[in-house]
Amino acid sequence: MSTTSDLIAQAQLYAFVDTAYLHGRDPTSIVRQLCEGGADLIQLRAKGESPEKVRLLAEKLLPITHSFNVPLVINDHLEVAQTVSAPICHLGVEDFFGSGYEAISQLSRPAHGGHMPVVGLSTHSPDQARKAVGAGAAYIGVGPVYPTDTKPTAKAVTLDYVRWAARNVVIPWFAIGGIHLDNLDDVLAAGARRICVVSAILNQQDLAHACQQFKSRLPSLPKLT
Repeated sequence: MSTTSDLIAQAQLYAFVDTAYLHGRDPTSIVRQLCEGGADLIQLRAKGESPEKVRLLAEKLLPITHSFNVPLVINDHLEVAQTVSAPICHLGVEDFFGSGYEAISQLSRPAHGGHMPVVGLSTHSPDQARKAVGAGAAYIGVGPVYPTDTKPTAKAVTLDYVRWAARNVVIPWFAIGGIHLDNLDDVLAAGARRICVVSAILNQQDLAHACQQFKSRLPSLPKLT
């Protein structure tokens, strides 16, 4: 069985169950379609929802992602990820370093040897990327590459940051922010091999097909030895 680190290393399409883009659909149906379409990682993103609601939703999604061997990522809520034994938690770099942490190992651990997920961090600049890698992040997000409604107040980092990451970041990293099929070739030409896609998948009716369209255009990664 592959470890979570192995699955991250081989992941290319990072998809989302974002409660802002449910459009009245059942989250369990969404996550199943994403898995069937070939999503390699799936993040539960529920901005503004209580930790309890995030926990209840995660408990519904985890059996599905587990059956497909796709890691479920809990956004923001480390304690929820620990409670439900989600394999990965994703944190904002400002929240992480702004809370006084300098290393992932400093995050609060569950009592009595409970589950501790691996942690990924968002980054928006080379300096943040260096700090995140030094802190021990399992992977980083690089973006937002383009303006995006998902983070309307965030300034786009442009393809320049993607090019920098391709030359300098040695851990898995995912280009994120405003990526869709019409600009995907530009993102790949800048050196990205892994991408996060939110609205360009979730706004489609056939989510599995939307995933497949992205996956079919991503270059293969070297196999783990």
